[in-house]
Amino acid sequence: MSEPHAVAERAEEVVPGVWHWSVADERIGGFVSSSHAVLAEDGVVLVDPLPLAGDAEEPLGKVAAICLTTSVHQRSAWRLRRELGVPVWAPAAVREVEEEPDERYSDGDVLPGGLRAIFMPGPGTAQHGLRLDREGGVLFTSDLFVHPAGGELRFVPGEYMHDPEQARRTAEALLGLDFAVLCTGHGAPITDDPKAAIRGALAG
Repeated sequence: MSEPHAVAERAEEVVPGVWHWSVADERIGGFVSSSHAVLAEDGVVLVDPLPLAGDAEEPLGKVAAICLTTSVHQRSAWRLRRELGVPVWAPAAVREVEEEPDERYSDGDVLPGGLRAIFMPGPGTAQHGLRLDREGGVLFTSDLFVHPAGGELRFVPGEYMHDPEQARRTAEALLGLDFAVLCTGHGAPITDDPKAAIRGALAG
C-alpha cells in the first residue's frame, strides 16, 4: 500500500523517549493511522512511519533504523530509506512488500532500539508486535486494536482480519506480558492501565 498523502503536523511524546503521531489516512477512508518513534543509543527508531512535517521531525533527532510490523504498514518506509540512508527491518514471513527490506526478523528477535519482536497472529499471518523494555514496558500492537480519540479500545473489525478468533487469543496472551503503555497502529496510546483496556475489548 502506497504512502498516504496526509502529513502529521506534530509528534507527541508518550513517555520519555517514545513519540506518537497520526494522520487521517485517505487510503483507508480517512480512518486514523498511527506511527511511533523510539529513542535509542545511536539514534531514533521509527515504527511503521507515516509522513511527518519537517519541523515536527526535529525533536526526534537522527534516525537510525525503521521497523515495520506488517506489510500493510510500509507507509513512508521506502522513501525515508532513500532520503536518510537507514535500514528497514520487516517480519521474515512478509512477502507483499514494495521493496526488499534490509533485514528480516522473527518472533523473539531483538531489533534496533532494543525492540523485541512478538508474533501476533490473527489480524494477519505475519504481523508482529514490538515490546520496549523500559518505562515500565511499552507495547506496540500493529493492527490488532484500534483506539479512536475519546473512545474505548476495541479490536480491528473482523472483516479486515485473517482470523478474528485467533486475534482474541493473541490479545489474551498479551495480558501475561509486562507493559505499562499500549501503542496501537490506529489511534491514541493508552498510558493508564492498558491491560484493563484490553480486558474491556475482550469483553466487548
